[in-house]
Amino acid sequence: MKRRYFGTDGIRGQSNTLPMTPDLAMRVGIAVGTIFRRGTHRHRVVIGKDTRLSGYMLENAMVAGFTAAGVDAFVLGPIPTPAVAMLTRSLRCDIGVMISASHNPYEDNGIKLFGPDGYKLSDEIEMQIEDLLEKDLSGQLAKSDDIGRAKRIDGVHDRYIEFAKRTLPRDVTLKGLRVAIDCANGAAYKVAPAVLWELGADVVTIGDTPNGTNINLDCGSTHPAALQKKLHEVRADIGIALDGDADRVIIVDETGTIVDGDQLMAVVAESWADDQILKGGGIVATVMSNLGLERFLDGKGLTLARTKVGDRYVVEHMRQNNFNVGGEQSGHIVLSDFGTTGDGLVAALQILACVKRSGKTVSEVCRRFEPVPQLLRNVRISGGKPLEDSIVKQAIADAESELARSGRLVIRPSGTEPLIRVMAEGDDRSQIERIVNDLVGVIANVRTAA
Repeated sequence: MKRRYFGTDGIRGQSNTLPMTPDLAMRVGIAVGTIFRRGTHRHRVVIGKDTRLSGYMLENAMVAGFTAAGVDAFVLGPIPTPAVAMLTRSLRCDIGVMISASHNPYEDNGIKLFGPDGYKLSDEIEMQIEDLLEKDLSGQLAKSDDIGRAKRIDGVHDRYIEFAKRTLPRDVTLKGLRVAIDCANGAAYKVAPAVLWELGADVVTIGDTPNGTNINLDCGSTHPAALQKKLHEVRADIGIALDGDADRVIIVDETGTIVDGDQLMAVVAESWADDQILKGGGIVATVMSNLGLERFLDGKGLTLARTKVGDRYVVEHMRQNNFNVGGEQSGHIVLSDFGTTGDGLVAALQILACVKRSGKTVSEVCRRFEPVPQLLRNVRISGGKPLEDSIVKQAIADAESELARSGRLVIRPSGTEPLIRVMAEGDDRSQIERIVNDLVGVIANVRTAA
């Protein structure tokens, strides 16, 4: 069955327009509640959200859906995605829900779902949900005396703060470090600065005044210029930029240079390998990670396993093959010794530990390899399947043949937006630019002709 609602990271769309409406949110609550009603115990769901204006609307709709299905709802309010995953397990809930569109602008919103183990749902369960959403759900409603209860849970921020603090090695303190952090006016605006301060850092915070419409607006991991400016103003040792739901992180070193997820994974992998706690003989990343990372790991005797784009595919491979470090170039860093999903703050703490132990600057610690030239361009589409066109297929085959020995080519449809992403990397920058531009032109012409 073709997916109608789920993309690479849950359900996402512009709020209050199809499909991201209160009606869908309520129906998702009923459908998910139905699937996870297993056994005779009282079933529970935790529901967190980021700071988007539409979060109020969708939160109430989901509470209505879950309680209608006979599931008790624990409402958390604004809190990071990894905290929802953690609380799903620690509160012994059957389901976890995060209402967020991650790094997207405030007009968008989404629904991320976690199973009782704190992991994102499998493709199979998502398809079961899709199937139920297409049906009449009136037969799934609980009897009048079995309707679920809803209550807001206090103290959840403190629980996550203590959890995050415990991930920093015991021999490390952040005293003496000035840390600038950009919370993207999102879900971590309270907890992230508190964790850093309680661990001893001198903390300078921006992006901590959410108003419902400024999440990710010229701030956060997708817009690090504001953090770079603040870092220079206050002469901070390091800058930490989270996204709207705090499951990804980008670092800015003391010179103002951006450090992406590939470099961060290299730092953690090398450190953990030296400490003999790295599992799996390497790390897991996606097809988008830079070839330079792969070459760096190979030089250390470590491997790089690649998956489809999407942190849940990284996590699936990690679980199946006993890896404990994985992530994406965009800054989703999954450290399975600590959690079940990407956690921007916990990943940043591991980098800070490496910096403190080394006694070196952030730029010295975090520049582990020289990235090969990489170019990504997007082609917006309004419909059709341009990647199935024979002309496009031939152009892709020719480009792959040209790059066979010196680089890589990745072309894929976006899982969250109506885009075709064209990425190429290799040692010759001019060659990469020519190949990408030619392919974008071919795909755009086919789309226009269609």
